[in-house]
Amino acid sequence: MPERAPTSPWRIPLVREIAVILLIKLALLLGIKAIWFNEPTVPLDGQQRVETHLLGKPATPPSDTTEEKPR
Repeated sequence: MPERAPTSPWRIPLVREIAVILLIKLALLLGIKAIWFNEPTVPLDGQQRVETHLLGKPATPPSDTTEEKPR
């Protein structure tokens, strides 16, 4: 007498294992997203850099940088 096929896909062990692994991966990805990618980062002088890139204006050197002189 042949065995009856499982009535539900959840009765197949491989389906259950794959579902558990996918749930674990989803939880890890959501956790990583919440920890490392929760806020956008704003670069310093972002608007000036975009302006320079798009309009081709020469960038003005920052006034607070000090350059070392050779001895």
